Amino acid sequence: METADIRIPLADSREIYRIEDVDRALEDSAAQRNESLASFYDRMKKLGGTRFVVKPSRADALDSLYERCPNFGDVIDDLKKSMALAVSGNEPVSFAPMLLLGEPGIGKTHFAKSLAEQLGTGYQFVSMSSLTAGWILSGASSQWNHAKAGKVANTLVGSEVANPVIVLDEVDKAGGDSRYDPMGALYELFELDTARRFRDEFVDVEMDASHILWVTTANDERGIPEPILNRMNVYSVPRPDADESFQIACRLYREIVAAHDWGFPAEPSADVMERLAQYPPREQRRALMAAFGNAKLASRDTLEVEDLDAFRAGGKRKIGF
Repeated sequence: METADIRIPLADSREIYRIEDVDRALEDSAAQRNESLASFYDRMKKLGGTRFVVKPSRADALDSLYERCPNFGDVIDDLKKSMALAVSGNEPVSFAPMLLLGEPGIGKTHFAKSLAEQLGTGYQFVSMSSLTAGWILSGASSQWNHAKAGKVANTLVGSEVANPVIVLDEVDKAGGDSRYDPMGALYELFELDTARRFRDEFVDVEMDASHILWVTTANDERGIPEPILNRMNVYSVPRPDADESFQIACRLYREIVAAHDWGFPAEPSADVMERLAQYPPREQRRALMAAFGNAKLASRDTLEVEDLDAFRAGGKRKIGF
């Protein structure tokens, strides 16, 4: 993956938790009975309670996203406003929790990853549709067997920055069992005042989670509670049009060719890219990688449309006899 065109420096720091609070927690009987909890406290003390905050150097630091994710123009426009304010006030990168709403395969997760890469804040991904426990975000009480810290506490303690991007993918399909609401923690985490005093159920030490940059994705907003929706900026992301799909296809080709010494030309042929552009963004990389392989099997160093057609015709294949 290509690096950000404009480096965003690390500057300033924030206290995420107080070491004195960790010391007090270590003296508690719960920590003395729970080896995993005591180990987590030791890690918190070793890493210290202060983290860097990423501050943008230029308001146009996200401009390359227009080319990489052209169907996210409205989202990028709003993010640039936040960047401009941060630059003007010499403040950390900050924006309201956002929901990227749209059909599967249009590049929502790719955009979130690209945003984190461009900001330089670090990135954590949580697949909400695959959650098997509702406490995955905010931890489970140390009184329970096999309890552990949630994603938020682990990210804040383990990250070098106080404002990482955390992506909650397919938030409309959040699972969990009937006793725990996997989205319950978001009521607290999506509000600045309460996020500043966040307590993981397992760690039970006050943490400042107010700097986290939240990006959520969904196919259908009807699966999201209204109070959670009201805490987010909601963007309806369209499917890329023909020109945008062509643009995405060409950029993907160049990125893959630049990353490998396979002998393919630096610039793709228009007819191959037009065919590749017919695929949803999610499928383009798989189709292109298959096409490169098909070309090599045919002893060619250039792609032809038939290389992509073989991928389309393949679809699901049976294994066996």
